[in-house]
Amino acid sequence: MDLSEGLAGWTDWDGAAFVVGRSMGIFNETETFTQVKWMFWTNNPLGNALHEVLVQVTAAGVLERRDEPDDIQFRWLAR
Repeated sequence: MDLSEGLAGWTDWDGAAFVVGRSMGIFNETETFTQVKWMFWTNNPLGNALHEVLVQVTAAGVLERRDEPDDIQFRWLAR
């Protein structure tokens, strides 16, 4: 999955981390978010690292972040 396509619209942080993981080949195309969501909702090295990727890519100006209306969300920054 291409990251720019997967994050074309506002996506909650956990779903965005899943898209990052899928784009890196960590999760294959047959795995669904619900099968691995525990990874994002618990304190573990992989889930934490994927969230940190979102934070760092946002700081680099590749993604946008918003904290409303419901939760932290990310999307690809159109250039």
